[in-house]
Amino acid sequence: MTIFLILAPYAAFATLMLVSSAAVSVFASAAICLMVIAYDALRGRSLKMLGAGSVIVFAALGAYITLLDRSLSSSAVKLAVDAGVFAISLTSLVIRKPFTLQYAREMVDAETAQLPGFTRANYIITWAWTGAFLLMMIANVLMIYVPGLPLWSGLVIAFAARNSAVYFTKWYPQYRKAKHAAPANAGAL
Repeated sequence: MTIFLILAPYAAFATLMLVSSAAVSVFASAAICLMVIAYDALRGRSLKMLGAGSVIVFAALGAYITLLDRSLSSSAVKLAVDAGVFAISLTSLVIRKPFTLQYAREMVDAETAQLPGFTRANYIITWAWTGAFLLMMIANVLMIYVPGLPLWSGLVIAFAARNSAVYFTKWYPQYRKAKHAAPANAGAL
C-alpha cells in the first residue's frame, strides 16, 4: 500500500495530462500529495522529503502555468515534473539522506533499521529511482526535440523506468536478506 500512496500523485498527474489541462493536472497532483502527507500525519508517520518536495514542484509548476505561460507543451510540463523529482532524489543523495530511507524506516523494526547494510540498501534503491527519473526526463526531452517520435514511445520509456524502479524496490531488500542469511545459515550447519 505504501508504494501505491507514494506513486498516487504521479499516476494521477500522468492520467490527467491525457484528459485535461496541465494546470488542472499539476494542481490535482499537488492536492493528492497533500492528502498523502495528511494520511501519513494521521498515522503518526514523518513528513517525507519526496512528498513535501513534490507538493512544491507541482504547486510551483501550476502557478507558473497559470500566471506566466499557459501555452507550455505537455512534454515540457512532464519534463519539468520529472526534473523536479529527479532533483529531489539527487539532493537526498547529496545530503546523505536517501529519500527511500524515510519510508523504509517506517516499515521495519528498530533493530533492522540500525544495520549498516540497511542504509546502504537504501542508497542503492534511491540511486535506482534517480536513474528511473533520469530516463523519464530523457524520454520527455526526446518528445520535445524529436517531434516525429510517436507519443507512445515516451510513455513506454516512462512506464518501463518507473515499473523497473518499483520492481527493484521490492526485489532488492529480499535479495539482500537472502544473500546475508545464507552465510549465517551455512555457519550454523
